[in-house]
Amino acid sequence: MAVKIRLKRMGSKKNPFYRIVVADSRAPRNGRLIEEIGYYNPLTEPKILKVDADKANTWVKNGAKPTATVERLFKENAVYEATGAVDNTEVQKARREEEKQKERELRAQRDAELEKAEAEAKKAEEERKAKEAEEARLAAEAEAAEAQEAEGEEEAPEAEEAAEETEEAQAE
Repeated sequence: MAVKIRLKRMGSKKNPFYRIVVADSRAPRNGRLIEEIGYYNPLTEPKILKVDADKANTWVKNGAKPTATVERLFKENAVYEATGAVDNTEVQKARREEEKQKERELRAQRDAELEKAEAEAKKAEEERKAKEAEEARLAAEAEAAEAQEAEGEEEAPEAEEAAEETEEAQAE
């Protein structure tokens, strides 16, 4: 017989209250049960969980599988630790390792985002410098062209005077 430790919903609409029960996995959620081992009230602050740890551990040792929610509640409230079924230091080490792993992942993600932002800023700065250099080059070319025009205009009156002198000399 497949046995589960699960929550049996009690209470009214929008006011849930759960009993922690040991039941055959084929039985309906609020149907036939083998034994009631505690209760859970999620609406109070702090949330109340009362469980007979000895009975819970006995059922787990005999092969009852807690559901994911019940497993989480038992771990959070040290039900397994109360009877020595799990060594407390091992649980704490596992928690610390999980926290460190999450912190490493977050740090790596932040570093990647920071590197990406720095690369984008560097690229934008290079584009800005290239644009400024191009504008400076165009301005220098424009100044050079204006200077050539100014020299050409200065040479033109001299050339006209020289042409007039040659015409006068030919006319005489």
